[in-house]
Amino acid sequence: MKFFACILLLTSCLTAFSQKTPPVVTAAQRTEAYLPLLAGKRVGMLVNQTSVINDHTHLVDSLLKRGVKIVKIFSPEHGFRGNADAGEKVANSKDEKTGLPIISLYGKHRKADSSDLADVDILVFDVQDVGVRFYTYISTLEELMESAAENSKPLVVLDRPNPNGFTIDGPILDTAFRSFVGMQPIPIAHGMTVGEYAKMLNGEGWLDNGIRCDLTVITCENYDRRLPYGYVITIPPSPNLRTMNAIHHYPAVCLFEGTAVSLGRGTDKPFEVYGHPSFPKNLYSFTPRSVPGAKSPVLMDSICYGYDLSIPRKALEGGVNLQYLINAYKLFPDKDKFFNAFFNKLAGNAELQAQIKAGKSAQAIYKSWEPGLKKFKKIRSKYLLYPGK
Repeated sequence: MKFFACILLLTSCLTAFSQKTPPVVTAAQRTEAYLPLLAGKRVGMLVNQTSVINDHTHLVDSLLKRGVKIVKIFSPEHGFRGNADAGEKVANSKDEKTGLPIISLYGKHRKADSSDLADVDILVFDVQDVGVRFYTYISTLEELMESAAENSKPLVVLDRPNPNGFTIDGPILDTAFRSFVGMQPIPIAHGMTVGEYAKMLNGEGWLDNGIRCDLTVITCENYDRRLPYGYVITIPPSPNLRTMNAIHHYPAVCLFEGTAVSLGRGTDKPFEVYGHPSFPKNLYSFTPRSVPGAKSPVLMDSICYGYDLSIPRKALEGGVNLQYLINAYKLFPDKDKFFNAFFNKLAGNAELQAQIKAGKSAQAIYKSWEPGLKKFKKIRSKYLLYPGK
């Protein structure tokens, strides 16, 4: 399936946009801005399949051709090539094309140690994020910043647009529920690029023991978070986020990972459907199967009934739509088995589960988030690098 099933709907918007605004240039493309920082240095790259420039040339290949001395690759969740399942532990390996060692920073070894960095003079981070707290690339970024600070290594973050950059929504994480899918007191959809978020981690003293990383953020050009159609991601940032529609639904639909309900892993519409075998049989049906990127999906080989969200909606309707979760909870017959232990980690608190169980409306729950979001927006404003609030 082509990455953007919704591209036809966006074509007219993109055409109109392109006539008025120059295209976004990612930081990785702006080699003149960061090559001087790498000259004569031994470079460690935290990259994955999204780390491409121009005609989809991988950044590692491009920099090697330019004579940059890359000594090793670090990889986040899903691995350097981005084909591992969600949560799958990825072992260290060697890149077949370049012969460079690949150090996995997902699994037991989530933080580069002094031996990993002994032959590295400078680190570079270039990964496409989706602007959601439980998407683990920003957790890996935080761990890398701490490693860099602890080992006196400078870090260059090559920024990329946030496809959910116009959305700030969801409960603020209660640090009692801190985990790798939520490390700092930010909302589910935080509305920041990785460069902005890195500056926040440094500026707010959120790294371990308040240490600060020697950080340089190379910005994008022509990026405006108020214009969601101005930047198209052409490579899926992870195996199951294959369309812009899925990316825009992700802040809400991913909460089903903490329930008994399928969100479409193992189908051709992951994060664009949800359902369960117990739901009414007259609803949309789908059957999760074992497929690359979802080897053992929830409710595998079971016919699920539910809802198809794959008809593209307007991007600005993104955020944490609680109606999906509330609706599924009402339909689920055995309420005591709806939520699992992972839900509160995704939500970042115990309150959301309690609110849904108590029958609170979506509007009432949204209202309860407002004080935290107001405080977060004030902090966030100090670190923004691009137009739009």
